[in-house]
Amino acid sequence: MMCTPAMALLLLLGCSCSCSCSGSALGASPSSAAAPLDFGSVPGGVYETVAYYEPGPIGLLFNMMRAFLHVVQPNPFPQDLVIQVAKDKFGAIKSEYQKVIYYELGFVVCAVLGILFIVLVPLVGLLFCMCRCCDNCGGEMHQRQRKNADCQRGLLTTLLLTTTFIITAGVLCAYAANQNLSSQLKTVRKLVNSNLRDLYTVANNTPEQIDHLISQYGTAKNQVLCDLDNIGQLLGGRIHEELGKVVLPALDEAQNMAGVMQDTKEALENVTVTLRVLQEGTAQLQSNLSKVRVDIMNTLDDQVCNQSFSQICVDILSSLSQLEISANYSALPGVSEQLAKVNDVLKTNLSQIVHKGFLAFNDTPTMVTNQTRNIAEGVRGLLDGIGNNITRFSKLFPLQTTLNNVTIFISHTHSQIEDLYPEIDKMDFYRWIGCITLCCMVALILAFNFLGLLCGILGFDRHASPTTRGWVSNTGGNLLMAGVGFSFMFSWVLMGVVTVTFVVGGNVEKLVCEPFHSRELFKVLDTPNLVNPSWKHFIPGYLYNDPEMDLTVENIYSKCKENRGIYSAFHLDKVLNISALLNISLYTKDVSKKFDGLKVDLKTIVLLNAEGKQNLINFTETSIKDIDFAAYIEELNKGVTRVNLLSFASELDADADRLPKGSVQNSIKGHANTLRQIYTKQVIPLQQSMNILNQSIRFLERTASDLSNKIPEILRAVEAAQNLISHNASFTVNQESEKYKQTIIGYFKQYIDWIKTSLMMEVATCKPVSNIVDTAEILVCGFFFDSMNTFWFGLGCSALFLLPSIILSVRLAKFYRRMDTEDVYDDIDTIPMKTLPAYDTMTRFPRASAPPRHGDW
Repeated sequence: MMCTPAMALLLLLGCSCSCSCSGSALGASPSSAAAPLDFGSVPGGVYETVAYYEPGPIGLLFNMMRAFLHVVQPNPFPQDLVIQVAKDKFGAIKSEYQKVIYYELGFVVCAVLGILFIVLVPLVGLLFCMCRCCDNCGGEMHQRQRKNADCQRGLLTTLLLTTTFIITAGVLCAYAANQNLSSQLKTVRKLVNSNLRDLYTVANNTPEQIDHLISQYGTAKNQVLCDLDNIGQLLGGRIHEELGKVVLPALDEAQNMAGVMQDTKEALENVTVTLRVLQEGTAQLQSNLSKVRVDIMNTLDDQVCNQSFSQICVDILSSLSQLEISANYSALPGVSEQLAKVNDVLKTNLSQIVHKGFLAFNDTPTMVTNQTRNIAEGVRGLLDGIGNNITRFSKLFPLQTTLNNVTIFISHTHSQIEDLYPEIDKMDFYRWIGCITLCCMVALILAFNFLGLLCGILGFDRHASPTTRGWVSNTGGNLLMAGVGFSFMFSWVLMGVVTVTFVVGGNVEKLVCEPFHSRELFKVLDTPNLVNPSWKHFIPGYLYNDPEMDLTVENIYSKCKENRGIYSAFHLDKVLNISALLNISLYTKDVSKKFDGLKVDLKTIVLLNAEGKQNLINFTETSIKDIDFAAYIEELNKGVTRVNLLSFASELDADADRLPKGSVQNSIKGHANTLRQIYTKQVIPLQQSMNILNQSIRFLERTASDLSNKIPEILRAVEAAQNLISHNASFTVNQESEKYKQTIIGYFKQYIDWIKTSLMMEVATCKPVSNIVDTAEILVCGFFFDSMNTFWFGLGCSALFLLPSIILSVRLAKFYRRMDTEDVYDDIDTIPMKTLPAYDTMTRFPRASAPPRHGDW
């Protein structure tokens, strides 16, 4: 593929542009928009807080507690009711008490049961104590013997042991929750301090981030300067490319026609030379063939041919007429006249003239550079002024003062929180002591139960009578009764604590913690007119005195969770409208004015001068079309000879072989070899010359047929291209100038858009704000209320199962304690127990034995 001067110059321009200005649009297509600029990354701090809480193994207890609360309170979060109550400042409770009671029904029922427990258990305990003092309610130290006594004792032991284990599990659950709360509170300081350090990071990094935004104006400025330095390659290259769509094809056609002229001259020269060669060669070939024909005839004038072989000789003589040339080139007209005219045309170097047109057109970038020098200098002068305006805008607001005040506030808050830690530790210590005391109450009851069961089981002798039971068994029964006494003393206290913490903690879990996780709490806070009937949203009402602004708790939390900038999350455009301050029209209107006067004059470009046009016209008058192409083609279609000499020689050899051996046969074979030599030395060269002549004639024929249409088309195309450059290029110049101007302005737009995006997404990111909310949720719900709710869950389970423990312990103690009296019968077979009335004590208890006084007590 031929490399035209236009292609070479464009390649050179592309290489020089990409080397001098790597970030510009020069590397892209000339019609493309401004290339993306790299402003770098906005420097940002690393936030320490990881607002995530994983409770670990105790989470299983938390889930059990939540499952119990779901059973107690299966109703969904009463969003509408909470909103109504909040709007009416809790006045709606009076009118909507039925809805409140319905929602709190589970808590109310449990609380009522707890209150009944608190009231009735000590009352029942008092009555039980008085009843036993009167030897009733199992207070009588006499045990009736029954046949199923062992079965009863085993069942009661199993039930009491199971109940005791359940109470143990409950108190262990409460203890674990108590310890978990104390251990988690130790991490509060670390979590709070990390949140405060994150706030320090935001305040300290923001000035540096703002400085980075301002400093990156230099990136856009340098890119504009780079494009201005290469205005010839950029703007001129674009103009050159657009005009080149018309100009370059026309010049290429003219350049190709110059090549056709040269090829035509070569073809005419080939015709002249080959025609002369063919004329001379065919004449010599005709002479040699005639000589061979005469020699063969002389050879056949022999006696052998007059004998029995005469027919063979006759056949040979009859074939000699084929030894003639076929084409006659002596009658073909020459092309010397056309060759002379073409040589006259070629005296004018059309290729050089077209090359000058290429050079003139490819000089468009240089012309654009020279003609736009004043505009480029004017734009350079605007750049410093725009930079000063941007810097001045950044100083209109007391950013540093505001951040200093924020830092002071954070420091003051931090010191206040630090002062609270000793009080928190002291309160937690008292809380821990109180919870441990409650657990110890249950543990004391458990100790009596386990020791009573242990002593009772180990000391029980089934062969001993109730009055002769050993001291170990008797101690077990006494321990069980001691456990009953402490159960009456402590159970109502435990249930009182459980009821209060259950009502408070359960409602906080259902009304605060769960709605926070499901974001329903945010919907309540974002309810229009919630705080103030005249305010749609209270946050923008307090911050900006604009309650109609779409600034909600959920929006702030979600954007901060995504680590958006404070400017975007809190809609600071209400205070600092960056879009108005950084209005692109403020910076581009002067640039546009500079380009409004841009004019590029290309009238001095001459694509093809008059000499070149005349040269093309003269080429059409070279009389190439007057050549008798039909005569040439007719002769060229004929062979060199009428017969193939090689075939003819082979036939002579065959005929000679039919003759008797002798001089005639040898002569015939000699003449056949002569024909082969003539074919090799004369026919083959003549065939090659005929091929050359055929190619040249065919080319000249095609050229002659195209000249009448091709050259007028080339002249029209060149004239149209010249007219486009001289008279109609202003449209293309204006169009490409507008694109170039938009490219320059595009760098400013990129910079301004980058500032806006960075302010919304990267500058002063508000992840610490969402971390503070998440930390508060972790401290309140995860640390405190989950542990507190688990504590009452375990303690309540223990307190509740103290009731069956009391009943079972009282019943079981009868089987382990030593009785004062026992049943005695004279004849068990004649007086079965089941036949005696229950009130017949004289019959059933004829005598009693006193407790033994010996050493087995």
